[in-house]
Amino acid sequence: MGRRSAAELIELVLDDDSFESWDEPVDTGAHPEEYRSRLAAAAERSGADESVLTGRGLVRGRPVAVVVNEFQFLGGSIGVAAAARITRAVRRATAAGLPLLASTATGGTRMQEGTPAFVKMVDISRALMDHRAAGLPYLVHLGDPTTGGVFASWGSLGHVTVGEPGARIGFLGPKVYEALHGEPFPAGVQAAENLAAHGVLDAVVPTEDLSALTDRVLRVLVDGPDRPSLPRRTGRPLAERDAWASVTATRAPDRIGVRDLLLHGGDSTVPLAASVEGERDDAVLVALTRLDGLPCVVVGQDRSREGARSPLGPAALRKARRAMALAGELRLPLVTVIDTAGADLSVEAEQGALSGEIARCVAALATLTVPTVSVLLGQGTGGGALALLPARTVVAAERAWLSPLPPEGASTIVHGSTEHAAAMARRQHVRAVDLLADGVVHAVVPERAGDTVADLARAVVAEVAACLSSNTPEDRVS
Repeated sequence: MGRRSAAELIELVLDDDSFESWDEPVDTGAHPEEYRSRLAAAAERSGADESVLTGRGLVRGRPVAVVVNEFQFLGGSIGVAAAARITRAVRRATAAGLPLLASTATGGTRMQEGTPAFVKMVDISRALMDHRAAGLPYLVHLGDPTTGGVFASWGSLGHVTVGEPGARIGFLGPKVYEALHGEPFPAGVQAAENLAAHGVLDAVVPTEDLSALTDRVLRVLVDGPDRPSLPRRTGRPLAERDAWASVTATRAPDRIGVRDLLLHGGDSTVPLAASVEGERDDAVLVALTRLDGLPCVVVGQDRSREGARSPLGPAALRKARRAMALAGELRLPLVTVIDTAGADLSVEAEQGALSGEIARCVAALATLTVPTVSVLLGQGTGGGALALLPARTVVAAERAWLSPLPPEGASTIVHGSTEHAAAMARRQHVRAVDLLADGVVHAVVPERAGDTVADLARAVVAEVAACLSSNTPEDRVS
């Protein structure tokens, strides 16, 4: 179908008959007559009095504020009146404690109004940052097209940002590029799918699915916690479990990973793919979810995506820091999952500030004021593991381990070859039970013979939920 009007989008996304307009009549009297005529014609053509509609409504029963572009009104361009309308709506949403959903379809600043309209993007951005500072969610849906100053301001400030399939999204208008450079802008660069692939957007979502996505996001960000229901695993870890056997077990292809925790212990999960810094590294997974009924942000090293060709690099850690910032701003617990063979050892990683990103992750996680739990799930190698370790409470699966280098690397440094890797693993106190004895880990989840991945995933999630519920770093053995 063709492009939807703002009214049609509101009808599609909000619950039936729940929309309440916040818009006041627009006074065009101060504009030149020719421009007033254009505004009147745009209003007649679009059925809207300006390029944006604002108000409140319900999404699956939850109240939200909405800001929606009307592209048929002068290409959705934002003039002074439209900017003021958006700013008022954001301020009103903040005062009412409402989540905010914005849907854009715009060519950017309205050229007929020039600089006075252009600088109003600052007012919108300031209002949005106040909204975010109040711990209130801001969700953005970028429609076709979204360009210019809108994309460079309120279109890029969402906690969750998705694009419409096939939407043209970018800062630079192709016509402007062609006029400046004498050649067409490269095809596909500004497509929503390309921006998602490069970590600019969290996902590409059909407009028909926007209501369902908003429902899942708000279930995590707005709804209160449910009572945890998964049983905690009883029993003690085995002190005699061999360190090298644990190392080899965690390297097995069928070893539990972060995705299993979400699959078997989470619900209402919304993956967030973007680093929002123009890069994407899927060695780290970020998601909004409810673990055993408790809302949280999860950031986990994803063993199913990490490998020799895609090691844990600086972009993955920048993505992790985005998750930490989200948790702090939205006042949600953060759960980190450590499961890495080690950070990227390459020229690109060095030039991409790998060490600095490890340090910044450690600093950000160590200073978060929301409840934090780190899960040592499998391999815990080097600085990449350290980046997600310093939570208030650390939980380890029984076979998990933590070491400054893989045992083979430690053996090479000490003995000049990898032949003593097993002995180095035993010597370096890498096991979960050693970490528990040393106070690095606060809880160890026993791994039982015959465990399926689902069994262990539910047991780990149950321990995480117990830690989040108590929110104390007391030492415990289930």
